[in-house]
Order: sequence, then structure tokens, then C-alpha cells
Amino acid sequence: MVEPALIKAAQAGDREALVTLLREIENQVYRTAYYLLNNEQDALDASQDALIRIYTKIGSYEEKAQFRTWVQRIVTNICIDKFRRKKPSVSIDEHEMVFQAHDDVETEVLSAYAAEEIREAIGKLPEHHRTVVVLRYLQDFSYNEIADSLNLPLNTVKSYLFRARQQLQVLLHEYQKGGVRG
Repeated sequence: MVEPALIKAAQAGDREALVTLLREIENQVYRTAYYLLNNEQDALDASQDALIRIYTKIGSYEEKAQFRTWVQRIVTNICIDKFRRKKPSVSIDEHEMVFQAHDDVETEVLSAYAAEEIREAIGKLPEHHRTVVVLRYLQDFSYNEIADSLNLPLNTVKSYLFRARQQLQVLLHEYQKGGVRG
């Protein structure tokens, strides 16, 4: 949670406060971008664009909405723009699995597979469903915060989430049965 005093100082032109503010939100911004775009490089680009936009538009932030809702709206809009401009592609970058020094390597492997299956399933959702899932389950937004962030009616958010959960259940059915891709 970002301190309101830090936001006010940044809006007043305190450069140090603005840099501190951006550092506090950069992980959240990247996380949202990564789950929406499903690609590390695109997420880094979108995160940078979002942080620059926040840097330049901090003066226009009004306390009508929560700061994190305002930030998420910026990130989401940038990701949606990137998603529309770019045809979906498969990343050739493979993420290395790094195992902690635990005795139960099997659990580590299964957890990594589960996380990857969920990431892939979220990535297959339509853009509007993926966005609400990311905001609700990964950013822990309330339904009202999602509605505010995306400028949607509350019932539309609920409907999108309901349909997204149904789609995820179908997409993850094979994994739920115990099957692992390979």
C-alpha cells in the first residue's frame, strides 16, 4: 500500500518522492503486465511504458479513485493496446526452473508444472476475461475496484469472472485429472 503522503509529495514535484513511488509500484505493474501479455519481454516493455506514463501523469491523478486502481487502469490499457497491435506469438525464451534446497524435489517440480499450466490457461482466455482474472486473483482487486479500473459495470465484471472461471475449468481439466503435458 502506497502512503498517501508519498503520492501528494510526488504530485507536488518532489522528484525523490516520485522515484520512491515508482519503485514501490514497479513489481505490481510488471506482474500485471506479465499475466496480461504472457510474455516476459512484452511485459517489461509495457511496464516501462506504464511507469513512464505514471511519471508524466502523476499530476493528473485525482483521489476520486484509489491510487492502485488508477495505476492498474494505466497498465491494463497499455497492455490491451500492445495486445491489439501485436499478433499472439509464442515466446522462445524458456524460463529456468530453479530449485530451492528442499528435500522434496518432486513437489517442487509438480508445483512448477501447476503454475505453468495455470499461466498458460490464463493466457488462452479472451482478453477481457484474462484482464479481470489477473486483477481479481493476482492483484487481489475487489469487484468494485475492477469495475472502476476497467470502467465497466459491476455486473459485467461479475459475468466476465464467472465465464473466465468456467473457461479455466475446461482448460485445466486435463491437469485436474492428473495428466501432465509432455
